[in-house]
Amino acid sequence: MALDSIFSELPDPQSHSFPSYSIPEGDPVMPIAVTRAELSTLLSLYDDFASVDPTGIDSNPFLAATSKYLQQTFGTTLHRPDEQLHDDIAALLNDFSDDLGGRDLGVVDATPKHHQTLYFFLTSCKGYHLAPHIRFDPDESAVETLYDVYERVTEQEFYLKRPETVLE
Repeated sequence: MALDSIFSELPDPQSHSFPSYSIPEGDPVMPIAVTRAELSTLLSLYDDFASVDPTGIDSNPFLAATSKYLQQTFGTTLHRPDEQLHDDIAALLNDFSDDLGGRDLGVVDATPKHHQTLYFFLTSCKGYHLAPHIRFDPDESAVETLYDVYERVTEQEFYLKRPETVLE
């Protein structure tokens, strides 16, 4: 499947909303099947994604010097806009890897936060790929794997991982 056709299947960010998982009786999870190969593919895509600098600070010495000057002068912090997303993706991959253990195939518990992270990972891949000033050409099969995992999470009903009873 071509990248454009994968990206065209994503919900529009302007009108997309996430379901409410706020349940006071436990932790909602969507159990999905994941293979070790899929997890390795997602890790490879994440490595490619994390190496992209959407701000251009790393490749533009003038912009880097200006940013450093503003940081020193005004005490502002300099951070990339996608740092939180990188942290969230790394946490997702670690959680899935922990759930999978050493097995080649297993069931992982996708949380509502994982659902959001997968969506933002996909839309950011699309944005990076379509942006003319960013050169990001991800492997089509890796993006397709990411979309497949995202689709499994969205299609799965949620369950309570640690349900609390009414009597407690």
